[in-house]
This record gives sequence, C-alpha cells and structure tokens, in this order.
Amino acid sequence: MKKSALVPYFFVVLLTSSCAQKTDNSLNLPQKALFTLESVVDGTRNPWGMAFLPKGAILITEKSGKLLLVKSGKVTEIQNLPKIYVRGQGGLMDIELHPNYRENGWIYLSYSSNDGSGYGGNTAIMRAKLKGNQLIDKQVLYKGVPNTTRGQHFGSRLEFDNEGFLYFSIGDRGNREVNPQDITRDGGKIYRIKDNGGIPEDNPFVNSRGAKTAIFSYGHRNPQGLVKHPITGKIWEHEHGPRGGDEINIIEKGKNYGWPVITYGINYIGTKITDETERPGMEQPIYQWTPSIAPCGMTFVTSEKYPEWEGNLLVGSLSFQYLERLVLKNNKVVYREKLLDGQGRLRNVKQGPDGYIYVGIEGKGIFRLVPK
Repeated sequence: MKKSALVPYFFVVLLTSSCAQKTDNSLNLPQKALFTLESVVDGTRNPWGMAFLPKGAILITEKSGKLLLVKSGKVTEIQNLPKIYVRGQGGLMDIELHPNYRENGWIYLSYSSNDGSGYGGNTAIMRAKLKGNQLIDKQVLYKGVPNTTRGQHFGSRLEFDNEGFLYFSIGDRGNREVNPQDITRDGGKIYRIKDNGGIPEDNPFVNSRGAKTAIFSYGHRNPQGLVKHPITGKIWEHEHGPRGGDEINIIEKGKNYGWPVITYGINYIGTKITDETERPGMEQPIYQWTPSIAPCGMTFVTSEKYPEWEGNLLVGSLSFQYLERLVLKNNKVVYREKLLDGQGRLRNVKQGPDGYIYVGIEGKGIFRLVPK
C-alpha cells in the first residue's frame, strides 16, 4: 500500500433522473470542473469505514476483519480486534470517533458477530480505545439477535448527534416478512443509544411492552448511510431497496419508514413485492433511486475547498460505480451530478477535518478529491 501520483478527473453530469420525483436540472450550476484524485492508501479490498484521528492519522476498516492505521504514509494493522463473523455482506463495517475523542479516546465499531446462542451472526456495536497498535478496554454496547446464517443486510453505519447520542443501523437480515415492522425484534431499524450503551429515557419505545428499547425508527431494509445534517443536526439515512427503490430518509423519532409494506422497488426476479408505494402512518423518502444505485456511504459538503458544492450531499454507488453529488433545496433533490464514473464500487465517502473529500473504492484504496 503506497501513495501514488495525482490523476486528473472531470465531473460528468447526470442529465436525467430515473426517480419518481422530478428533478430540476436547469439550475445555474457549472457542468464541468477539474480536480485531481490523490491516493492516500493503495490496494484496500473493501474499505468500509474511515475515522480521522488527530494529527492527520486515519483509521480504516476492511470488511474482511482488518483495522488499518494510516499515519505519515505508513500503514499499521491494529491488533486485538473482537472476533468478527465474516459472511456475505457481513464483516468489520463502520468506525466512528466519540465527539470528545481528544478527551476520552473512545472509538466505536460496527461488525458482524456470532456471540450469543444460535448459528450464524448478527450486527454488534463495540467501543474501545487505541493504545499503540492494540485495541484495549473493549466493551460491547449492543448485539442484534437472533443469530442467523443469512449473509445479507447487516447494515451498518454509525453517527453521533449533537446531544452525544450514538445512532446505528442494522438491516433486516434477509427476513423482511418479520423483522422491519416488529419493534420487539432486531433488524430493519435505526437505533439510538447513549455513548456507554445505555438507553436514552426519551427513546420512542421505552414504555412499549416487549420492545427493543434502543430502536429509534423502524421499517428499514438495509441502511448503509448515516450522516448528521450540518445545520439542522437531524440524522439522514439512505438504504438499499431491492430492484429499485433505494431511499434517502430524514430519521424521525418513532417513525415507520414502510419496508416492506410500501416500496418503490420490486423483487430481483421482476415480481411485485407490494402494490403500495404509500400508506397513512408510513413515511415517504425524500428521494428514491430507480433503478437502484446500491448507495453506500454519505457525507454533507461544508468545506470551503469546494465552494460550488456547499450544502450538497455526496453518496457512493456500488452497482454503477461512481460518486453522486445531489443538490438539495428545501430537503428535496433538485440536481444530480455523476463523479468518478467507472472508477469502481464506491464504498464510502467522508469529509475529513482537513476539508478534503475522501472516498473508499473497493480494490483500489482511499483517495481524496483535490480541487484545482
């Protein structure tokens, strides 16, 4: 793994939208601009998560179960990780620093785990501290149940809100008939916990009999994007639909986002899942992609390094292998632009503390976008 030279790329505009919502592409926006793509780490296979440490170091999760520390161009593999159940879409997933990391040193991980009874695994959330090249003080904060040998829909992303609560996602684990609409079961949910794993007293289902009290919202399929809005502080989420119907949602307390009762998608074999795309008491996405782009990773642009992108949302595409820029107006997508077209399955995108946009591309590595 090494640094490589700068490579020029052009932005490519998406001239049409295949989504149910109509977008306005008549905005006075530049249609071409030049930037360079600088390699930060070369050759990572599936760089799921990134966390930026003080003094320029980066922690990178590999789905295969490796945690890499990149510092001054040197890559070190961190030891003493939890036991990780690598199967299908599961493995070592996201990583996030505590908002007060400089004071307390807590690092948060989401990963698939086979702890507990039953065969297979489910998504777990852990916090730990980094000492040298070792994780220490490991504490499991949440573990989804039951374990299952199904290899799909583990989620999982992590994000802190302005109050210091930790949000995380667990996908429906391939059991759409039961999990997403049942608040007594894990799976198909966005969760909210305290930084030590405790349950906030105002979580929506703390007084509901038999409920998983960490649940914050439900009716989700497989969320692989969570990000805090830089102005409102609300948590935004995107999730994989089936064949069509990938969604962007603003997560609200106790709300039902409909899967699989309502969806804009269909089964992979082309048959219907449901005739309904809306129903009273179920939330509509603020945007949906049909055909599916398989979204993964998401960040808002606030950096002065990209003045034309201020307030825009960046989302990675796995299936179509590009980075999508979405211009928002009143929480609606009004313009889309396609970046890094054909560069590979884009697993993650984050704005770093240095103001640059970083992307993780499967099989290639971590890159940052440097405006010219």
